[in-house]
Amino acid sequence: MAYFLPRVTLILGGAASGKSRFAERMVDRTGLPKTYIATAQAFDDEMAGKIRKHISDRGDGWVTIEEPLNAPEAIGQLEDGAATLLDCATLWLSNAMLAEQALGDRSTALLDAVNRATGPLVIVSNEVGQGIVPDTKLGRDFRAAQGRLNQDLAAAADLVVLVVAGLPLVLKGALPEGSA
Repeated sequence: MAYFLPRVTLILGGAASGKSRFAERMVDRTGLPKTYIATAQAFDDEMAGKIRKHISDRGDGWVTIEEPLNAPEAIGQLEDGAATLLDCATLWLSNAMLAEQALGDRSTALLDAVNRATGPLVIVSNEVGQGIVPDTKLGRDFRAAQGRLNQDLAAAADLVVLVVAGLPLVLKGALPEGSA
């Protein structure tokens, strides 16, 4: 059964919470052509394995755009009529930070692209504020930047869902019928 997604949906959750799987199901159930903007980079064997698992889990029928740094530009070039999944804003932000890009400028670019997107656009992001306080300045700076980005994405989104143990908790808007 195909269903309607709002223009922008934000899916939040902790690591291994089921947020990507939930987001993929939402996009898949629209019945629209599916685009996946991937931000992960395989810097080691563990991450390469995670990427392979994500590809296998989501199955066929996705057009994949690999953009570890240029997600805003990728969103700006999306064709109308497709449902798009950006997975994930957290890896994108950490990539930008490690590339020593101006996080404020890059976050603004992402938000501008999200606000111009015709949708449906589903964005996955990690909730990083519920864990321990990082012991390094870099970690604390990242946590603060991710928290700000999540707040701004949530403000721009029509639907915001927190996924815990694979279960959705709606924070803003309403889930489409049949999505839980």
